[in-house]
Amino acid sequence: MIKHIVAWRFKDAALGATKAENLKRAKAAIEALADLVPTVRHLEVGLDIGAAHDSWDIVIYSEFDDRAGLDAYQVHPEHVKVAELIGEMRELRAAIDYEG
Repeated sequence: MIKHIVAWRFKDAALGATKAENLKRAKAAIEALADLVPTVRHLEVGLDIGAAHDSWDIVIYSEFDDRAGLDAYQVHPEHVKVAELIGEMRELRAAIDYEG
């Protein structure tokens, strides 16, 4: 099993919308990938609840059967669209992939 975790910090405003609006839009777009990309075995999206100072805004936790599944996800056209959208909204990105 491959686990893929990505966290982002969003800009205060982007694409004519506020951070809060963009976070909601990004969350919905990411969650839709679970049904659009066949290699996704599990996918969760979380928005920061504001409990910690200097935290990240949004995180994705996803699982794939193997590295080939993750690789297929990365180049899937629906994932590419979402990644491009988030690229316009984010300031920072951190990611980790691991076997577990």
